[in-house]
Amino acid sequence: MEIALSKNGKRTLRGFFALVIVFLYAPIAILIVFSFNNSDLPTFPLSGFTLRWYRDFLSNADLAAALETSAIVAVLSSLGAVLLGTLASLALARRRFRGKAAISALLLSPLVIPYVVFGISLLLFFHAAGIPLSILTIVVGHMVISLPYTILVLLPRLEQIDGSLEEAARDLGAGRLRTFRSIVLPLILPAVVSAFLIALTASFDEYAVASFVVGTRTTFPIYLYGALRFPSRLPEVIAVAVIVMTASLLVCIGAELGRRAAERRLGGLESPAPS
Repeated sequence: MEIALSKNGKRTLRGFFALVIVFLYAPIAILIVFSFNNSDLPTFPLSGFTLRWYRDFLSNADLAAALETSAIVAVLSSLGAVLLGTLASLALARRRFRGKAAISALLLSPLVIPYVVFGISLLLFFHAAGIPLSILTIVVGHMVISLPYTILVLLPRLEQIDGSLEEAARDLGAGRLRTFRSIVLPLILPAVVSAFLIALTASFDEYAVASFVVGTRTTFPIYLYGALRFPSRLPEVIAVAVIVMTASLLVCIGAELGRRAAERRLGGLESPAPS
């Protein structure tokens, strides 16, 4: 502790932190630079500035179809994951029942199960059930892997809400559905939006599970992986990757803003009224 608090120790920690930041973000910075490089090969020295790869991306029908498929899958799976996550979080936060810990562990188990194993399991299940591979099978797979993230976002918010508010609403004659719609939902709505955005990002970028249960319509990560085998398409792929990273960053910022809004709302609710 004394070494860490000393002047040399602080410099060492700051230097180590700077190296970690460079290690994490330098490849992204290089990727952005190469997306504007006027050359078919991403090598130094740069050949000049161009927007050609972004224009080619906009005119690529196969890539546009893959992005559309990923967007549809991400929206549908995120909506399903948020709906199931809200119901599961309500049960875990407001109910006492046998096997609660086991059910909680089961709902969160996709976080620790390797996606390759999970993808193979889903493929075998769909084959045994006679379900053809399609967008629906990808949506189901992404719902399962996104569900733990929604629970981890929603459950702490529900636990912070004073249960007496719901009891007071029921004492005044409101049913469970009316209580949820008028009391609980407005308080957890920023957390619901945050959970949706996190699930959306996780689904849009997911490759391992989708590669096993994909049908005739290819998702964007699968298209991206296939395009990497063709050097002539690499600059266009880099340009698309920059756009996707930028969009993912905006989604993450939105999710964080939603989380902070939820904390401010709950904090204002729990603070005592001035006398």
